[in-house]
Amino acid sequence: MIREATKHRWAAIVCVLVLLSEAWAADQPQWGQRFTRNMVSAETGLPDDFDPATGKNVKWVASLGSETWATPVIAQGRVFIGTNNNPPRDPRQKGDRALLLCLDEKDGSFLWQLVVPKLGPDPYLDWPRAGISSPATVEGNRVYIVSNRGEAMCLDIEGQRNGNDGPYVDEGRHMVPADEEPLEVTSIDADIIWLFDIPNQAGTYPHDAAHASILIDGDFLYINTSNGVDNTHRKIRCPDGPSLIVLDKKTGRLLARDNEGIGPRIFHSTWSSPALGVVNGRRLVFFCGGDGVVYAFDALQTAPREGKVETLKRVWRFDCDPSAPKENVSEYLRNRDRSPSNIKSMPVFHNNRLYVTVGGDIWWGKTQAWLQCIDATKTGDVTSSALLWSCALKEHCCSTPAVQDGLVFVADCGRQIHCVDAATGEVHWMHEAKGDIWASTLVADGKVYVGTRRRKFWVLAASREKRIISTVQLDSATAGTPVAANGVLYVTTMKKLYALQSPR
Repeated sequence: MIREATKHRWAAIVCVLVLLSEAWAADQPQWGQRFTRNMVSAETGLPDDFDPATGKNVKWVASLGSETWATPVIAQGRVFIGTNNNPPRDPRQKGDRALLLCLDEKDGSFLWQLVVPKLGPDPYLDWPRAGISSPATVEGNRVYIVSNRGEAMCLDIEGQRNGNDGPYVDEGRHMVPADEEPLEVTSIDADIIWLFDIPNQAGTYPHDAAHASILIDGDFLYINTSNGVDNTHRKIRCPDGPSLIVLDKKTGRLLARDNEGIGPRIFHSTWSSPALGVVNGRRLVFFCGGDGVVYAFDALQTAPREGKVETLKRVWRFDCDPSAPKENVSEYLRNRDRSPSNIKSMPVFHNNRLYVTVGGDIWWGKTQAWLQCIDATKTGDVTSSALLWSCALKEHCCSTPAVQDGLVFVADCGRQIHCVDAATGEVHWMHEAKGDIWASTLVADGKVYVGTRRRKFWVLAASREKRIISTVQLDSATAGTPVAANGVLYVTTMKKLYALQSPR
């Protein structure tokens, strides 16, 4: 009788645990946690390792293009990932094109795609074969994305499978270069709801690749513009252009922009996307400029009247590298000892603190880089008062930190994975990853996941003591950040997307 009662009790406990695990499982509809950008997931039961060669812990594999620089997002039973058109899925689409793929979350099968021609003959506007490098942001039945041409788009999550919803109805013209005849729109094509051409309508120009992860706050979309240098790397094409803009998510109307005069101080481009946090009851948007300065703005409360574009109100600014050159910045090109700093990663808001990686530009600047912790509660120019700690990294960094349980995990281009104390900046451990890292760390299920550009994927314990759980050899390099959603781990390489799941 006791054994039977115990058996039933354990069965009930197991049932509750299963229900709880299913309740905890969730979509990942944008890059990082909502608002804060922290790349930490509550998913559990994720695999400790996997083997692409034998299929161990591989749920499905989807072939991508020949280069994939984007991070996937998962929402509404679909997976969205940017890549290029090599090889084409649609035989009508030939040559170098940028794609956003919509795949079925169950098996990775192809549902529809957004196809975007290259921006123009200048490769420094839209780098050859780079595809769409921006991650999508999904809310309800809408997909928000910045294309390779710097266009902010709102897409129907169903694509053209449920018809062309409009008001934008010129998809056939948009998917081909200007000198080619429009194509017939089919069920495998994207359905564009509205389109805002950031370069032409906001007065900016991207450099190398437009990259932005759109931040949604109510009816507002916050977007970094990728404004940057020209093909000589010595001149800003649009020095007066904004670095951060706000659009109406329903119509795409331009509502607000920064007016910080960042343009002339941009050393390369504006690739860092904004985050949001509530500080002492005040909603703040945090933005890292291409000048190595972090800005905090009051979040919009209401939309301005039709035809008016507001200026974002700055609450504070923090110069991450105050001793670096601030004027005539192009004079420091290729100077590996002294140059301006820039910020490619996203700021992470956690417990009234902002965690940021900053340093010399990978291609053109000094090798120094730091992980910094900033007090987000101050106002004004807080350069001399808000730095809580700074931790030197080995070399250039474009990775966004992940903060959990009093620890910060971050990777750098010097082939190092770092575990740092979130309160003090003390280094608990470093790990040689045997390849430079452009992706960010994912912390989930007690593990740290990250891949390198040398095809090595690492799984380490998310703890104060370094412990290697496994290493995996990938089919090609990786620059996308691992993502966890609905009990599945997603790992992107240049050519493939792996959906990984532990046996159940």
